[in-house]
Amino acid sequence: MRNSHELTENYIFRFFRCGLSIEDTAKLCFKSVRTVTAWDKGKSIPPECKRLMRMYCGLELDPLADEWRGWSIRKGLLITPNRWSLTPDRIIAGNALIEIGAESDRQNLSTIIKVARLIK
Repeated sequence: MRNSHELTENYIFRFFRCGLSIEDTAKLCFKSVRTVTAWDKGKSIPPECKRLMRMYCGLELDPLADEWRGWSIRKGLLITPNRWSLTPDRIIAGNALIEIGAESDRQNLSTIIKVARLIK
């Protein structure tokens, strides 16, 4: 027996746009595989689950504040507006360097903030 899926709008969104398998979707949305299968057959996907799927694949990430505009999260990476991919380790390392607070680091940070304000 051939395993074929009917190409419903929900299936296209889940599988082709978000790249999520049934099992991944079930885990992400805290739903059963049976529920996700029902969505694929045309039953409506709850808005909170659609939002989680969009956030997971980086299609949508509402800004928390103006400073977050242009930022997104894609498959575990924080993506900056200039398309830098930041892993959790890089974020922690950067924060640690700031916490150390060497004088040259403070001067560089001050310069970066001034330039960023001028660009804005």
